[in-house]
Amino acid sequence: MAKDPHSVCEILDCLDEVAEEHKKVSIGDILDAIGNRSYGPALMIPALLELTPIGAIPGVPTFLAVIVGLIALQMLFGKRHLWLPGFIRNRSVSADKVEKSSKKLRKMAAFLDKWFHGRLKALTTGVPVRIAAVLIIGLCATVPPLELLPFASSGPMLAVAAFGLALMVRDGLLMLIATALSLAAFGLGFTMMGGEESGGG
Repeated sequence: MAKDPHSVCEILDCLDEVAEEHKKVSIGDILDAIGNRSYGPALMIPALLELTPIGAIPGVPTFLAVIVGLIALQMLFGKRHLWLPGFIRNRSVSADKVEKSSKKLRKMAAFLDKWFHGRLKALTTGVPVRIAAVLIIGLCATVPPLELLPFASSGPMLAVAAFGLALMVRDGLLMLIATALSLAAFGLGFTMMGGEESGGG
């Protein structure tokens, strides 16, 4: 049965439950577990997975960025129900990898849940959400080139995770923090890409 997670720990609980029920966990399995009406968890899960060893697999950061970008695009246009094409929904990883990733994220999840909760809720609806969607799409566009540099793609995904949490717990202060993280990620990303090009030349 689909749930509506209200904290990072609840998201990880959902991942653990899905991993217990399947030998391989697909994107569709995860979306079915959290429901198709919650943009916050849907943004957070791929962003958090990118920050774990799963994100070290070549091509995975870009694939996760595509998922996030599609979600953000629907968020931008105010879609009420989240949709992903079949070839994305059917992509899967082993349940063991999901469980290990969930375990690694537990301490961070507890920290985030402790410090972030509903403040400045007006910044989590309407125009601010659409601005966040545009920033997220921009962040996703930086991931493919950054994937060529060790750990560089984690910067944009950290900002995406912050937006996802802000939307989930309706914390406008965190929306502002996520916006600042986005700008920092853009700046760092362009600097790293520029340095790589200079080094290559």
